[in-house]
Amino acid sequence: MKLNSVVMIAVCSLLIPSAFAASDAQRGQQLSMQGDGSGAPCLACHGASGEGNAAGAFPMLAGLNEGYLFRTMKAYQDGTRINPVMSMNIDNFSEQDLRDLAAYFAQLPVPQTAASSAPQELLNAGEKLATLGNWDAYIPPCSSCHGPNNLGVDENFPRIAGQHASYIEQQLKAWQQGQRSSDPVQLMEAIAKRLSDEQIKAVAAYLASQPAQ
Repeated sequence: MKLNSVVMIAVCSLLIPSAFAASDAQRGQQLSMQGDGSGAPCLACHGASGEGNAAGAFPMLAGLNEGYLFRTMKAYQDGTRINPVMSMNIDNFSEQDLRDLAAYFAQLPVPQTAASSAPQELLNAGEKLATLGNWDAYIPPCSSCHGPNNLGVDENFPRIAGQHASYIEQQLKAWQQGQRSSDPVQLMEAIAKRLSDEQIKAVAAYLASQPAQ
């Protein structure tokens, strides 16, 4: 009886369609170019190759974890992460659309990190914080969550190495000021509130200077 039950469950699982089709990166590319029908297309801010825009503090999306990208876009839609521009530009996408967009950006090649123009003293201070932390102030190193070389760990901790300094700084200040609350354990909020403005600039500059691959 137990074997028959297992067989029946397996058969039923084949007959019942899944809620979502497999992610389609090619369709995601089309969606990224045309937008959701009411807002700007993704490439208008994030670039034709997902490279982002440092001047506008628009993050690089190319090569980020697919699950993280989907979860982030979903958070903008349901309001657990707030950004008026993002929410306006993706509010008409279906969940399948978001999955396809995430698959597209995740498979894009990661751009080479540009040489940093930040002062070496600032980069050195940022390196110390990012790799060693400051345990006296209860600030762990970035790599303790974001993985070796800060290249990301699954869908929960994104790659921050090579990300634009302007975006990293913007987001750390958002955590610091309580404008981001999508972290259920408030880990980033607690860390950001212990950082000075100079430390934020330093760690953002260092991370931006690191290889994203």
